[in-house]
Amino acid sequence: MYELTNVTKTYDQGKRTVTALSKVTLSIPAGQMVAIQGPTGGGKSTLLQMLGALDRPSEGTIELGTANLSKLGDHKLGQIRATEIGFIFQGFNLIPTLSAQENVETALAPLNLPGAERTQRAAEALASVGLAERGSHRPAELSGGQQQRVAIARALVKSPSVLLADEPTGALDEETRDDIMDLLEEMWRERGLTLVIVTHDTAVARRAERRLHLKHGKVTEAK
Repeated sequence: MYELTNVTKTYDQGKRTVTALSKVTLSIPAGQMVAIQGPTGGGKSTLLQMLGALDRPSEGTIELGTANLSKLGDHKLGQIRATEIGFIFQGFNLIPTLSAQENVETALAPLNLPGAERTQRAAEALASVGLAERGSHRPAELSGGQQQRVAIARALVKSPSVLLADEPTGALDEETRDDIMDLLEEMWRERGLTLVIVTHDTAVARRAERRLHLKHGKVTEAK
């Protein structure tokens, strides 16, 4: 699924050059559930951006299947994000003026589907996360856990092969965290997804098949 070879990412900050990732070589097989931990500023979010085709490395290559993400143009990267990769964020990132149904449908906009198909697929996605009766509710009318379920439905509605989650339980209490992780695991197993989770929560990380530690831009296998 993912093959990273000597991936380095640097940023210029005034007269300083900051290295966010340093010669990362990593394989993530299709269908694997991976947790990435590490200190703040260690490069976790940068790595997730690379995996999500949101940024390119300064050096090295990133391959997703047969696609070399480090070489593709913006248009092709946009197509891959629209069809192959689902994103989940700590802050939910829902549009407050739209209903749950409409928020999920936004993920289908780049696919130029007929309106009826968008509506049906969004409704089915909400039903799959237990929110069939909440489609007309706006985010402010939903609990934090329900908002994250809408965000998961939005990520899954386009049937991606990869799901990337950046601190998906960071804004939730312990009980709701466990409910959301149960749901993510269920979706991962049922759909055969490649699931990559960035988290500070060891209880979340321990649920993954594989744990990685990222510090000072370098990746090691966690025990």
